[in-house]
Amino acid sequence: MSRMTPTHDEPGGPLRLLEIRDTPLSVDEVFAAVGDDAAGGTALFVGTVRDHDGGSGAEVTGLSYSAHPSAAAELRQVAEKVAADFPVRALAAVHRVGDLRVGDIAVVVAVSCPHRGEAFEACRRLIDDLKAAVPIWKHQTFGDGTEEWVGV
Repeated sequence: MSRMTPTHDEPGGPLRLLEIRDTPLSVDEVFAAVGDDAAGGTALFVGTVRDHDGGSGAEVTGLSYSAHPSAAAELRQVAEKVAADFPVRALAAVHRVGDLRVGDIAVVVAVSCPHRGEAFEACRRLIDDLKAAVPIWKHQTFGDGTEEWVGV
């Protein structure tokens, strides 16, 4: 499986790229997807796998993301809500599933709007709502032999 239910909105529509993939993500692809001549600001967020867990401080030695079959539909709902709440010219969000290593890109989201403030706010809402609502779970293993699921 290289892609799960890709979404490409109608030409000129704000939802340009919404995918869950088990292949490496491209920041350039997501940035290009939100290009729009009417946008004065583009905000982009890149989430990467870090070498430690924020809560325990333990060294991360392995990480795997899993997605529920409804994840692509949930991602679309999140994107539609952000596009409805902000003057979005273009929006893209791609999340990785499968085994990742420290430094790998796990998620890329981008939003372009007429002004920078709107772009920053919409991008922040997009990543926050994606993490809160889209059923994607992270399984981490640590150097001390412990493991945990996040988001379940």
